[in-house]
Amino acid sequence: MPKFYARRRLGFLAAFTGLIASAGLLNGPAASAALPIPVSAATARTYLASLTVATEDRTGYDRDLFPHWITQSGTCNTRETILKRDGTNVATDSSCAATSGSWYSPYDGATWSASSDVDIDHLVPLAEAWDSGADSWTTSRRQSFANDLTRPQLLAVTDNVNQSKGDQDPATWMPSRSAYRCTYVRAWVQVKYYYDLSVDSAEKSALQGYLANC
Repeated sequence: MPKFYARRRLGFLAAFTGLIASAGLLNGPAASAALPIPVSAATARTYLASLTVATEDRTGYDRDLFPHWITQSGTCNTRETILKRDGTNVATDSSCAATSGSWYSPYDGATWSASSDVDIDHLVPLAEAWDSGADSWTTSRRQSFANDLTRPQLLAVTDNVNQSKGDQDPATWMPSRSAYRCTYVRAWVQVKYYYDLSVDSAEKSALQGYLANC
């Protein structure tokens, strides 16, 4: 093959590969997770610039102030709905509990065959939301936040990874799998923007840094 055509072919393949990667198709099995697609990095940067910067205040926080895992349809609650959404070949019993299937955790790249090994992560944690403005919400709004299937807020992940994350924001915790970090921060900013939640200065700086590389 003449060098000119070889270079054109290589250039085309590189561009095509880049396009696929930017669409997230080279991120492995993570594509099977059905997290609602977050806004673009450019939109996330615009959203972030508009968020109020404020010091966090956890006074009065209680997880029970965010009614979660409510019934979504039939006998299925929010956790069970996300397990079915994010899993592969998920079978359930009459009470909607997952009896078999597999779950890929995009945070760490692990795959699990028992639902007991999987947590449903609130991408923006409940305590973080409380610190950022949810303390002034009605119980109904906090319930909507804790069970939001529309925004990129709920995701099935490895249980001990979710537990290690706890209530941390991106200034102190990020998914160990770097290929997912852009998705994570875009989703974080989108959720905070939609719910009109504030960010603290360290959180904003970290988000800016990650979004600059998206």
